[in-house]
Amino acid sequence: MTPTLILAIAGGVLIAAGVYLLLERSLMRILAGVMLAGNGINLLFLVSSGPAGTAPIVGEDPEAIADPLPQAMVLTAIVISLATSAFLLAMSYRSFQLEGHDEVADDVEDAIVRRRAEADLSSEAYVDTSSDSDSESGGRADSELGGRPERETGSRAEDEEAR
Repeated sequence: MTPTLILAIAGGVLIAAGVYLLLERSLMRILAGVMLAGNGINLLFLVSSGPAGTAPIVGEDPEAIADPLPQAMVLTAIVISLATSAFLLAMSYRSFQLEGHDEVADDVEDAIVRRRAEADLSSEAYVDTSSDSDSESGGRADSELGGRPERETGSRAEDEEAR
């Protein structure tokens, strides 16, 4: 295998490990995932920029000189990832100070969606809204599932016309 292929595979492995860590609940693992994925992307960008060459010094052969633009862009990406990781580290430390752990909690909306999925009413709730009582349709009320109540039948324009 050529060194370029090995570096491309290493970049892919870094990105895969970073994405895996991003899906975890711990903020420190999320931070490690962001850093791994960023380094993998930088590595792939350098590999895809072309073959290695000499430093761009005046008086050299133009074909032997490496393109400095990808190197400058990767250097900028490294500085940006440093700032991002410092921000995530500060956020993780503050979360640990306040709550005693760095686990990301579920949102209230996520809990509502999970309860609806467990009750298997996610698709049935929007099918038949014409019935006035839940006992006729056999479904549960939204208040039982923790959601917002459905709007009464009729639009605002129909209500104004009736007045």
